[in-house]
Amino acid sequence: MGNRIKEQQFLFSDRTSCHHWWPNQFRLLLSVMAYTLVYRLRRLALHGTELGSAQVNTVRTKLFKVAAVVVQNTRRINFMLQSRYPHRDQFEKALANLNSG
Repeated sequence: MGNRIKEQQFLFSDRTSCHHWWPNQFRLLLSVMAYTLVYRLRRLALHGTELGSAQVNTVRTKLFKVAAVVVQNTRRINFMLQSRYPHRDQFEKALANLNSG
């Protein structure tokens, strides 16, 4: 359980610096929702990859903090990644797993 709490702190749940209760509660709620999304992403899309058992911070750094151009038209959303993006294969596999399931 301690490791899960540490993982959630990577999603900024420990930044409750406001003097009022509601903003702190809202920040914590957003952090919990982000952790749930990353957990589900690891279980569904990253299963069988090296990021399937990685910590939240690793997944966030390698897959979410990516410079890309997003082009949306009527039927598709295209992600144009850099040609030298080192985790391109994992990103494409995660997208394929999400689209198939």
